[in-house]
Amino acid sequence: MQLTGSQIVIECLKEQGVDTVFGYPGGAILNVYDELYKHKDEIKHILTSHEQGAAHAADGYARATGKVGVCLATSGPGATNLVTGIATAYMDSIPVVAITCNVGVALLGKDSFQEIDIAGVTMPITKHNYIVKDVNNLADTIRKAFVIAKEGRPGPVLIDIPKDVTANKAEFISREAEIVKPSEDICEEDLESAVRMIRESERPYIFVGGGAILSGASKELYEFVKKVDAPVTDSLMGKGAFPGTDLLYTGMLGMHGTKTSNYGVSECDLLIVTGARFSDRVTGNAKKFAKDAKILQFDVDAAEMNKNILITEGVVGDLKVVLQKMNERLEQQNHKEWIEKIISYKEKYPMTYHPDVLSGPFIVEEIYRQTNGEAIISTEVGQHQMWAAQYYKYTEPRTLLTSGGLGTMGYGLGASLGAKVGRPEKTVVNIAGDGCFRMNMNEIATATRHNIPVIQVVINNHVLGMVRQWQNLFYEQRYSATVLNDAVDFVKLAEAMGAEGVRASTREEFKEAFAKALKSGHPVVIDCQIDSDDKVWPMVAPGAPISEAFDEKDLKTKNAE
Repeated sequence: MQLTGSQIVIECLKEQGVDTVFGYPGGAILNVYDELYKHKDEIKHILTSHEQGAAHAADGYARATGKVGVCLATSGPGATNLVTGIATAYMDSIPVVAITCNVGVALLGKDSFQEIDIAGVTMPITKHNYIVKDVNNLADTIRKAFVIAKEGRPGPVLIDIPKDVTANKAEFISREAEIVKPSEDICEEDLESAVRMIRESERPYIFVGGGAILSGASKELYEFVKKVDAPVTDSLMGKGAFPGTDLLYTGMLGMHGTKTSNYGVSECDLLIVTGARFSDRVTGNAKKFAKDAKILQFDVDAAEMNKNILITEGVVGDLKVVLQKMNERLEQQNHKEWIEKIISYKEKYPMTYHPDVLSGPFIVEEIYRQTNGEAIISTEVGQHQMWAAQYYKYTEPRTLLTSGGLGTMGYGLGASLGAKVGRPEKTVVNIAGDGCFRMNMNEIATATRHNIPVIQVVINNHVLGMVRQWQNLFYEQRYSATVLNDAVDFVKLAEAMGAEGVRASTREEFKEAFAKALKSGHPVVIDCQIDSDDKVWPMVAPGAPISEAFDEKDLKTKNAE
């Protein structure tokens, strides 16, 4: 049957099982929005306050559900406003399809009103992108985009459609969505080498990254850990792939990782890396990272092998498949003495914070207690993000949504909206600092407009906390452009946008405010007043090896010498 380009867009989204899109209309994309209006009972559209919010919401939806997130924007500034969100998804390998529309084909390249080469702009930050100049190619392009976004190492794909293409007609034949299955083709010699390395190891450590979540490998990972009989650490992106409540779990690795994990990885003789990319925030001084260990890496992307850290052996393939094959080949190992040593480190170096006062760690632990560890937590970027990683015990995948690679301030609120729409049965809490909340706080209006009952917790220290922490420790307390002690009132702001606003200055006030927010059924903003100089501990200084992690007590001892 003959359909217009805009009708083809909607029919293809329906083919792919898309039930929700996030976006903001404009002139170039009007034909698509007009068609979307006719199908509003089949595809829900969430109108965000800003296109960046739409991109982050699509990303959060994808992370929380495992499906492809979809966002829409018009040409020019509408399209460029998606860029930060697309880059965020790209750095964390999140499957998102961004659909933009542009000026007509005849107007391309002529500096027409609201024209931008968005395909050129986003080339370095997408897995693939397209500009579709012929309506006859539109359906196949959209189908390819969804496959590319999902297969192998996931990532964002952009489709740019000139306005006249959305109006032109072409023959359309409906098809079922292509099912993307991971390749079972894993090198047998690599698997045997991996098994041999594990058998020969006396002090193995398992490092879990975001790939374990993206591949849905949690069950296989748990079986693998128990077979290897090794302690487990994770990256920020890997949280929830292995239960944070398990005895073998030792906390996050790296700059703000636990002393147990940092010391343990520095002392192990075999580091098994499952779906992680050796970020500089994890490795510290790369030349001294796990310097006494052989390194065995499992990853779907061959480009990650030997990219940041030289490894001993690697197995390329989908992590779920790799672990299945490893579990079939590997007999039960026993490392009782090594495990006991690491557990003794956990007892010797517990995570602690100041008692009695309202603080970031207390707030996160209280959220954990009141949600029974079953919420989806999204975060912005900074001190609160690290506290959320350190003090909330994630026991399931897809329950921590945070910008790891790009470190995007303003990510979390939009992501929380996408997560709540995608998984309405879950409590969704966005934890933000006051600096980050300012970036995209207009999305509270989106929450109230669509009655999306997210809980926004602002850990408000009236400064850019993480930058200030560095200024305090490494820049002789020169607080350049990091003090936010102004007249902005987040409670009034929340109320002005139709949400409930509450201020908490004590532990009891926060407990009460959060308990009420859980029962409210509508968006709530809790403004939590904490000290400006609270810090994230432990910490590894820039350029130092992770074995030199220090905390507040260590710093006081050093300063006293």
